[in-house]
This record gives sequence, structure tokens and C-alpha cells, in this order.
Amino acid sequence: MSCQSSGAGAARRRERGAAAVWLMIILVPVLFGLIGFAVDLGILYSVKGELKTAANAMALAAAQRLIGTDASAPAASAEALLTVESSSGFGNRYYFHAVPIGQDSGGVVSELAAPAFYATAADAISSGVSPGSEVPSAQAKYVRVTVTGQTRLLFWSFLPIVSDRNLPVLATAVGGISAPLCQACGIEPFSVGAVDANELTDFGFLPGTVYSLYYLCTTGAGAVTPPTLAGATASVGYLLLNRFDANALVLPDESSQAFRDGAGGLPGNANSAQACFTVNNPETLWPSATVARCGATVAATVTAALCGLDARFETTAPSACANIGNIDTLSSIYQPDTDPASYDIYTDYAGNGRRIVTVPVVDALSGTAAMTPLGFRQFLLEPAQGATGLDPADSYGRFRAMYIGSVAPLKQGSFAGCTQAAGPGKVVLHQ
Repeated sequence: MSCQSSGAGAARRRERGAAAVWLMIILVPVLFGLIGFAVDLGILYSVKGELKTAANAMALAAAQRLIGTDASAPAASAEALLTVESSSGFGNRYYFHAVPIGQDSGGVVSELAAPAFYATAADAISSGVSPGSEVPSAQAKYVRVTVTGQTRLLFWSFLPIVSDRNLPVLATAVGGISAPLCQACGIEPFSVGAVDANELTDFGFLPGTVYSLYYLCTTGAGAVTPPTLAGATASVGYLLLNRFDANALVLPDESSQAFRDGAGGLPGNANSAQACFTVNNPETLWPSATVARCGATVAATVTAALCGLDARFETTAPSACANIGNIDTLSSIYQPDTDPASYDIYTDYAGNGRRIVTVPVVDALSGTAAMTPLGFRQFLLEPAQGATGLDPADSYGRFRAMYIGSVAPLKQGSFAGCTQAAGPGKVVLHQ
């Protein structure tokens, strides 16, 4: 009886062993298949990430150049390509299979489609299902970038159902203007008073109108009202808001700081503003940029700020700027706009945006009381009539500028803290 039981047990063990062998024979290929799938999937996601990173960078770079002119779309396309080009030595920041995007890597190819431009984010995002929604350059606010690459399958390429070892991978990115900002950073500390504080789109300014901006002055006996500059339609006063940084260690003198602010450098951190202006946050006058009687020469700080504005047109500082600290060095740092010409129509402007200034629009200008920013709007600086730049020596602190509204994206800012019906935004990714 015991011998029979022992034989039966051995038989069962042999059967279980055989079953285990067969199970291993069946499971090993399955396990290898799953491992192969995981490896190929990881490679696929890695490649997708490489392409997406490049597409995002290209979209952000291109969108920064969409400033509402006929030349902005071509400039945006060129800027996008600079992100990945390899000829200058400054691009080529994004790679695909260890070579620059757009080049062949041993038969694995990546391609860049020409950027497409749209008026709305919705059109840019849904362009694949809504063809024909692209717009002319001057209307473009959003850009769609498409990068196509290939990944070479390792394990799954051995399956009979796979006909091509190279699997195509597509990455898209949409960049463009954000909602209006409540806090604008890195903008110019020039402020203008609202012509109509109840009109929230342009605050009473007329788009396309060339204004003669003069430094606010007091009227009274013997005062001379600042005349409107030739080539301008109307006169508008402005003031220089306080952005003097008394704790600055590099180029600390007031004149060089005012110059840098006018030239498009980073304003100081007076009043803990950290180089930013915020809607509804009171601002005060730059202390030394005092308001004088109309007809008297403006303060030296105002002249220095005008010299900075003039640096957007020319590299040689006018003689009126000679007393600014380190003016020779500063003049070489801030390069002029690529297009210094005068225009009657903003969309004809073909420059790089250096002549566009973004200023706080305040409730009312005051040389003594606090001023409350209502929003931010933009002007295109115009050269003095018959000249190649501004005239910083103008005793009224005058210069010409075309009101253009909210066409160009800002470098940085925040949306929190207010509700804005209109105004400039910053460049963000929308997809």
C-alpha cells in the first residue's frame, strides 16, 4: 500500500514539474515581450519629451516677436529657428538623438514645420481640425510650432506586424499672449495720465495718433505752455515715477539709473516695487525729477531718462548726455532698434521692438500726491522730425510717440490682484 502511494506521489511531482516547465516556456516570451514593450514605450516617451521641449522653446521665442506689425511673423519664424540652429554657435540648444533638431541622425530624421500664426488661442490649438484659420502677420497673437521626429523600436520591431522599425513621433506647442497683466515688470517708469479714466480699452488715447509728450509743469504768471512738437497731433503730459535705487552697488549714481530705465534696462527697487508696477498700487514722483514752472528747463534726471530713450535710436549719445555717469559704457551696452524710421501707420514698423515703451497709465499726474496706476499701455517712440533720434536737450522734456495700445507682449508680470478689461500680457504656453 505504501509503495503504491509513493509511486503516485512521484508521478504527481513529475506532472507538476512538467507543468512548471511548460509554464516557464510560455511565460518567458511573454515576460520578455512585456519588458520589450516597457523599454520601447520609455524610449517613445523620452523622444516625445525631447521634441516637446524644443517645440515649447520655439513657440515661446516666436511669440515674443509677435508685436502686431507686418514684419512680426517673419521675425517670429526666424526667432523660432534660432532656438535650434547650429550655424551661429549660439543656437543648437535642443538635441534629438544627439544631433541638432532638423538634421539626420543615421537614418532617424527630425523635421521642423514652418510656424503657423493665429489671432486666437482656440484657433491655434484646434488648427488641426480647423484648417484655414491662419491670419496675416499684423493680426497674429499666437504661434503653433510642430516638430516631427522618429524613434527606432528595439524589441517590437521584431514582430511580424511591424513593417517599419522607425516610428514617427509628433510634438506641437502653442505660444502666445496671456490675459492682461495686473503687475508689469521691467517696464519704463514714465507715466501718463488717463485722458478718460472711464474708457477702459485705451483710457481715451487714440490708436495710431502721434502725441507730443512733455514733462508735466506748472502754469501761472509767466509760464509758457509746452508747444506741440512738429508732426504730432496733440500734447500729453508725463512724469518720471520713482525707481531710484539708493542701495545699488553697480553704477549707483542717479543719472546712470535714469538712463538705464529710459534705455530699457531693469528699473530699480524703490518702494519695494522690485522693478514692477502694479495696478491700484500708489506710486510717487522720482524725488529729483521735480515739476517746475512751464518754460523752465526740466530736471537733469529727466534729461538722463530721455538720453536713455534716445539710445533706442542711435549708439552715439548726444552732447546733452555728456554728464551722465559712465555714458560711454552705457551707450555701448544698449543697442538701438533695427528700424529707426518714422511711421504714420504702426503696422509698417519693421523693427525689433526696442522702440516700444510700456508705461503705467495713472488716474492723474501729480508732482506732490500719490498716483494710482489704472493699467499699462504702449507707445512707439518716434524720432524728432528731420532727425535720427530724440532731442534729450529739449527744455520741456518733449518727445514724440505713437499710441499703439496693447500690441506687444511684456517680459514678465502677474495676473493676480485686479480685473483688467484690456492691456498687454506676457508670453505663455497655451498647449
